Amino acid sequence: MKPLETSAFRLPDRLKSKAQPDLIAADEAHFAAISASLAQSTAELEIRLDEIRRHPGSRGQAALDRDLEVHRLSARLRALRRFSIDACLGRMVPTDGSGTVYIGRFGLTAPDGRRLLVDWRTPAAEPFFAATHARPMGLASRRRYRWTGGGVSDYWDEVFTLEGLENGAALDDQSAFIASLGASRSPRMRDVLGTIQADQDAIIRAGARGALVVDGGPGTGKTVVALHRAAYLAYADPHVGEGRGGMLFVGPSPAYLSYVEDVLPSLGEESVQTCTLRQLVAEGRTAVTEPDPLAARLKADRRLVDAIEPAVRLYEEPPTAGLVVETPWAELHLRPDDWAEAFASAEPGTPHNEARDQVWETVLGILLDQVDGEDVPLHQLRRALARHEELTRVFGRAWPLVEASVLVADLWTVPAYLRRCAPWLTPAEVETLQRPAGSAWTTADLPLLDAARRRLGDPAASRRRREREATLAAEREYMGQVVERLKEAGDEMLQWLDGDDLRNSLVDEAVLPAVDPDLLAGPFAHIIVDEAQELTDAEWRMLLARCPSRSFTVVGDRAQARHGFAESWQERLARVGLAEAALATLTVNYRTPSEVMTEAEPVIRAAIPDANVPTSIRSSGIPVRHAAVSERDAILEDWLSAHAEGTACVIGDPGFASGERVRSLTPELSKGLEFDLVVLIEPSGFGDGIEGAVDRYVAMTRATRELAVLER
Repeated sequence: MKPLETSAFRLPDRLKSKAQPDLIAADEAHFAAISASLAQSTAELEIRLDEIRRHPGSRGQAALDRDLEVHRLSARLRALRRFSIDACLGRMVPTDGSGTVYIGRFGLTAPDGRRLLVDWRTPAAEPFFAATHARPMGLASRRRYRWTGGGVSDYWDEVFTLEGLENGAALDDQSAFIASLGASRSPRMRDVLGTIQADQDAIIRAGARGALVVDGGPGTGKTVVALHRAAYLAYADPHVGEGRGGMLFVGPSPAYLSYVEDVLPSLGEESVQTCTLRQLVAEGRTAVTEPDPLAARLKADRRLVDAIEPAVRLYEEPPTAGLVVETPWAELHLRPDDWAEAFASAEPGTPHNEARDQVWETVLGILLDQVDGEDVPLHQLRRALARHEELTRVFGRAWPLVEASVLVADLWTVPAYLRRCAPWLTPAEVETLQRPAGSAWTTADLPLLDAARRRLGDPAASRRRREREATLAAEREYMGQVVERLKEAGDEMLQWLDGDDLRNSLVDEAVLPAVDPDLLAGPFAHIIVDEAQELTDAEWRMLLARCPSRSFTVVGDRAQARHGFAESWQERLARVGLAEAALATLTVNYRTPSEVMTEAEPVIRAAIPDANVPTSIRSSGIPVRHAAVSERDAILEDWLSAHAEGTACVIGDPGFASGERVRSLTPELSKGLEFDLVVLIEPSGFGDGIEGAVDRYVAMTRATRELAVLER
């Protein structure tokens, strides 16, 4: 990265008045200092990282510390390389005369110790986002930059006091935020950090204790707030950052995650895990929509998730008959109370398949206690018991290894099993849930599969543990032979060392096979879930299981719930297990033009009279177009030829193929996304009732400039 050699300001001719030296000279000098410091910091980091990577490998804590330092330096280097002087978001001038403060995506200090950029997540940067004319928070003025191609293409000043006018301000009637809304959309969410508003910033910086609900209609910036809150909490909250529990961000669809995937890295945060609900369960990759609405409703009930516990316990019932175990040394006995003692020895909370080894060890202990260790070689007896056909058969039937998918499939194919585990179901409901063996998994099955997998654990864990122990035993035996040969060779120092200690210290655990951790299994210190109004009770259980602290940011809009949302947010969350929930409401629509909202509001009000319909603060000047479906292609061609940038979307036409700048989506998959032009195909056919009204409302409000509604 080279130091800045040319002007950072690349203002178009129409903004010549903003290019006067008295307005931008101080910024030019500061940007030059930022550029030079970035170049030096990048070079120093590269050298430091190279030195650490060349350092000989260590073991134990030293190896862990080295890996953590490599990770930390690499993340910092990526952030420095990602941005140049455009890491600066803006500046603020305090009234106390302490000097101009420049706000950045990350903190940056000059070699002489001067603070060049204050990280946007620090308390010192809060006035830049939160100050208003009613509450200036000690600011005289504030300047925000728009960066294009690494240069300032525009900037906006806000003055809070008369003194602010004396510091050189270019005043106009358009704020940075409103101007940014007029910019063309792209296939990925635009960078809006520099335009966060005070109401949004207050939510971003709220504490992580308990649950915080961010309720807002279309265009209010819910997703912006959610993503920035993730970056803020990972940085500022001591209980949330990487290495302290971490954070999970759950989005509604892969299209949504693709749209926002660049946002968190641009905010300086790379540790947050992102996923959809489907990705929490392996079967989610191929799961289909539940075809039967009644079956979907039954599976959404959290009580059916509770049925997993009794379903598993049926595989943990001790034998009721005694067993005689014949061995070459003695006749051993297992009475019914011995079986009960062994089966009760599993540590609470241990998954079924992993607890199996604990129970087996207790069974062996009960049997070994029946012989005299001086008369019977216990290690040989243990091996004999492990191969005893009748003992292993009885134990295997009483406490078998169980696959989660097999257990849930049995519930749907064995009516008596389901009735026993979910006795509240009526015979008709039991029949509704039955399906042929081998049927495809549905999205409604995922919460039950997740609960079953958590309760059962990995059936291969026991096998891997035995393989690990065998590998280590073989390694110790080999190292024991090495030690003995060294001693036999006459090495005097080795004669003073304990053979077992030396042998164990020489064992290399790197020979053990690595097991990739499930990065989405948790537990997480905080979970942010967007479009949360769509989650069923059963799906909430998937998330609660991953966050024991119950620290959540819940983002959604009751008026966009396709299956209705009659309760309040607090009532809804209390029902699923989040008793402490604060509510923050966003009511200003920054994205959707008033022309579109004027037509969209009656659509949702007809179905949900108390919908939180936000107030639009901008107008595109383009009325909603109503035309015939046959005009679809002509409308798109005219728009593409007139606009070199931006994206469009056809919603509601499965036969239309997506192109480079034109997407094709269903109303449901369009949630959370935005496009310059939306072409809505036959919205009257989306369905009746709340689901149809919500789909029409969601689809209409994806438009940031133009909306065309086409009917036959």
